[in-house]
Formats: sequence, C-alpha cells, structure tokens
Amino acid sequence: MSETRLDEIETRLAHHEKTIGELNAVVLGQWRRIEALERQVSRMNEEMQNMDSGAVPVDRPPHY
Repeated sequence: MSETRLDEIETRLAHHEKTIGELNAVVLGQWRRIEALERQVSRMNEEMQNMDSGAVPVDRPPHY
C-alpha cells in the first residue's frame, strides 16, 4: 500500500471517529432529555390521579 493511500485512510478514520464521537454526544443528550421528560410525565400522571381521587364535588354556577 502506498504512503499516500495510507495517509488518506488514516485521515478518513480520524474524521469517522470524530463524527461518531459527536453523534454519541447528541444521542446521550437526547437520552437524558427523554428520561427527564418521562419522569415529568410520570409525576404529572400521579398528580392527575391524586386530583381525581381526592376531588371534592364543586357546585357549578347556574349558567353551566
């Protein structure tokens, strides 16, 4: 294999490794965001269930 060809392959490999690292960082950030949103939805569901179970009937005004 020629020296030029080997340099070309090494350059491509370096670019691929950089790209993979950047993509990994993006995926990791998205995963963290998804987990945070899942926790938030779970808390909201619990709050909704608590509101439903402890609901006090409210007299509606006559215009309803």
